[in-house]
Amino acid sequence: MRAELFVSEENHCSQVQRGTFTFAADNGEENKVVNLYPRERDQVFESFGGAVTDAAGYVFSLLDEKQKETVLDWYFSKNQMNYERVRIHMDSCDFSTHLYSAVEDEKDEKLESFSFQDTERYILPFLDAAEKKAGKRLKIMLSAWSPPPFMKTNESRIKGGALKPECRERWAEYLCRYIEEFQKRGYEVERMSIQNEPKAVQPWDSCLYTAEEERDFLREYLHPALARHGLSGIEVFIWDHNKERLYERACAVMDEETEDLAAGAAFHWYSGDHFEALDLVRKRFPKKKLILSESCLEFCKYEKEKEGINAARLAHDMIGNLNHGMCSFYDWNLLLDSQGGPNHVGNFCDAPFLYDKDKKELIERRILRYYWHFAHFIRPGAVRIAHSRYTDFLDVTAWRNPDGKLVCIILNKSHEKQRVVLRIQGMSGETDLMADSISSIVIEEEEK
Repeated sequence: MRAELFVSEENHCSQVQRGTFTFAADNGEENKVVNLYPRERDQVFESFGGAVTDAAGYVFSLLDEKQKETVLDWYFSKNQMNYERVRIHMDSCDFSTHLYSAVEDEKDEKLESFSFQDTERYILPFLDAAEKKAGKRLKIMLSAWSPPPFMKTNESRIKGGALKPECRERWAEYLCRYIEEFQKRGYEVERMSIQNEPKAVQPWDSCLYTAEEERDFLREYLHPALARHGLSGIEVFIWDHNKERLYERACAVMDEETEDLAAGAAFHWYSGDHFEALDLVRKRFPKKKLILSESCLEFCKYEKEKEGINAARLAHDMIGNLNHGMCSFYDWNLLLDSQGGPNHVGNFCDAPFLYDKDKKELIERRILRYYWHFAHFIRPGAVRIAHSRYTDFLDVTAWRNPDGKLVCIILNKSHEKQRVVLRIQGMSGETDLMADSISSIVIEEEEK
């Protein structure tokens, strides 16, 4: 049995160090051990992806052809990160060049004035280029940040407010119209969430739903509208907000009448680990999917210069989510400018690629290489296998890919080199993991 080792260090992330080590019969070593158990299997992983926002599409339009090719190759080529999924906002979000709604006429109850022009301007060209690089249609998740102002109790896209009860049917039709506009252009809409961050009153596009309101909207308006339009195959995800209240929300929304109407729950990372919340949802709703629909570092909370520390934070969250049942992952903006925008309220954030408009320079952020370890090595259709580790300095996740190879990804959070004895099915191999690093170990088992 032989293993290939790929290592990225926190402070030298642009260079992936490669090595190999071999396995021999287990000699009984009890210390420094990481165990892998291929026969103990858990969830199947769908694939990785990211958000094609209006902001990302705008910045993409500024790149020269070589820079565009670099971005596309990293994300969407089969030899790199092989992203298969994208998330797109319906109407504007904070990462939009401006506030917009597809319908602005309150009297237009039949949505005859529906305009797709804001989506067509920057989002679709980026999406088209991504699909050309991938060589196939990408699976789209659609999410709404806010209904048009006239449908809301505060008469505004921003600062919360709620959907007016008398507008619920029209809003459900509006959401279906968005799906159909993508479909008529040949795109594949796979899933949607009912509302992005339904608990948050934000200075940008936002709308509040209580659990009861989300449940009733799904049962009485959205599900019937999807059925009327022949869109019952679209997966609907609830919550789409932080993990700390995921379990309570799932229990409140998915009751006897609505459980079969929801494909699962979407969650964000911004409130901390809460990996146990995923366990609770899986225990209560074992057939439901858990997807991370948004993850990034906000510059208002995390120092822009501390790239390595920030990359390790996100990698820790990735491993925890994978180990507790996540089956799909969507990064937030795939590309932003060097300020972390454009963002119409100044809510600047990091992204794997930033672009300096003055210098016309494409900047690779450290998180790109950390995410590469996951998306490159955990292939679509991989099955999670069990593991145990000897220290919490190491975050570990392990998977069997469809080609039969095993991949073990280890984040060394300590500032010291860590020795690892990797044990698997009566065999063991030893290697060192560099301080402040992320490593991918690919194991090809010998045929018996």
